[in-house]
Amino acid sequence: MKQTLAESTLSDDRPGVSLYAKLASMFRSRIDSGEWVVGGRIPTVEDLAKSYGAAGMTIRQALGILEAEGLIERFRAKGTFVRARPKRDLWCDVKTDLSGLLMSRLGATIEVLEDEMVDRLPDTIEGVASEGLRYRHLVRRHTRENVRFLLGHVFVPEGIAAMLTEEDLRTKTATRLVADLKDVEIADASQILTIERADYAVAQQLQIQPDFPIARVVRKIFDRDGKPLVFAIGLYRGDSVRIEMKLR
Repeated sequence: MKQTLAESTLSDDRPGVSLYAKLASMFRSRIDSGEWVVGGRIPTVEDLAKSYGAAGMTIRQALGILEAEGLIERFRAKGTFVRARPKRDLWCDVKTDLSGLLMSRLGATIEVLEDEMVDRLPDTIEGVASEGLRYRHLVRRHTRENVRFLLGHVFVPEGIAAMLTEEDLRTKTATRLVADLKDVEIADASQILTIERADYAVAQQLQIQPDFPIARVVRKIFDRDGKPLVFAIGLYRGDSVRIEMKLR
């Protein structure tokens, strides 16, 4: 017998992807598409359990995710109603040119969570020899409209870091940190974007569920002599990112 789309999706046995997270994603899509209309009542837990072949507890966990996101509201003896559609006001455009990397996110605030000196770069920053250099490693969380949308790891060479002020660290994007410095010129900049799922630590920092889609953006910036100016790893909520590329 041919599987339905829902059944084939739920039978996906990829490690690390919980059943309730898959269900939450499908339920979210129903709201986003208008199949479950704002103000309308959705099927009961029992009906959803039968439709998706899942336990009632698993259905409740999935609905709990949507409730925490403000998409549904549950009332005793009345049922569960759609409260809002997922937000589509994109907080962060991941640009593909240098001018875009310099842009700040309007209305965003930056918290510095960690600030330490390190002797090497993480393995996720590939193709860079980090021996012999020390870096100031900053872990920063970006928030807009009370929504945490970006967790960033910024690595600035010790000499460059000495030129930065505390205000710079709380107000400027990683690229802007070095672009605004006098006598410092950006000659080469690149970035790589991959789509992943949030692990538990990242999920906690961004107030999302584990397995929630995130975009990992790794940026590398050098001067004319090939010396590093800044490296950054940005972990963006998957629902807060848009990529625009000019093809011609």
